[in-house]
Amino acid sequence: MAGALLMLLGMAAFAGNDAIGKWLVADYGVAQVILLRSLAALLIMAPLILRGDRVVARLRSAPRPGLQALRAVCATAEVFCFYFAVYYMPLADVMAFWMAAPIYVVAISPFLLGERVGKRTWMAVAVGFVGVLILLAPSLQLSGPGAFFALLGTAAFAGIMILGRSLRETADRDLVLFQLAAAGLAGLVFAPFDWQPLRSGGDLALLFLLGVVATAAHMLVTRALKLADASVVAPLQYSLLVWGAAFGFLIFGDVPAPAMLIGAALIVASGLIVLRR
Repeated sequence: MAGALLMLLGMAAFAGNDAIGKWLVADYGVAQVILLRSLAALLIMAPLILRGDRVVARLRSAPRPGLQALRAVCATAEVFCFYFAVYYMPLADVMAFWMAAPIYVVAISPFLLGERVGKRTWMAVAVGFVGVLILLAPSLQLSGPGAFFALLGTAAFAGIMILGRSLRETADRDLVLFQLAAAGLAGLVFAPFDWQPLRSGGDLALLFLLGVVATAAHMLVTRALKLADASVVAPLQYSLLVWGAAFGFLIFGDVPAPAMLIGAALIVASGLIVLRR
């Protein structure tokens, strides 16, 4: 139950991250946003990173370094793909693609993690996915560069969740540090090609806030995957759309359509079934 609740909080934080990111990539390059977000996040995590034993020694002794590196690559690919996708597509459409990730996780977890997935969990996943389709069928874009980046990002996100569960013996701070550092290094390489001067102090504050929210989201999801099976908490990702609808209304003035309300009801039902199981 603790893992499920933390996953729900993590999805709320990711929804805030997505809304802020969508706002910023309209004016700044994707790599620039990721670089500055990563620097802000690492600054926030500095007390956790520097606490205890030496950083270099701790990182060298991290278990299963191959999987650690693969998870960092997946995390970097996921964040780049997401911001490229929202550049080309509406935020809600991109979220619809990301909702396929729980299907991948539930399908793969019995083989890679040895988890038992019951029929009712499969039913919950199916109910949530039907809700997604009802929610976004009128506008969903299935072709073009946006869809390409969204499909890659969805697969990468599923990989993060599976690998996070596999590496649950690694400290939370180290798992988050690896993925933030990898994304920051990638941003440092590509940001000079599309760097835009910061237009205002407000934008700088938003970039810092993006780092805060992203750090919180990653920490919450990482801890959730340590406390509960991936096949249990992954379907709760559907709650992201409920939060997305709320942020869309409050920030961008998007009024929910009837399909939004019906789809959201099914998504909530899906999450409740998983929590009950």
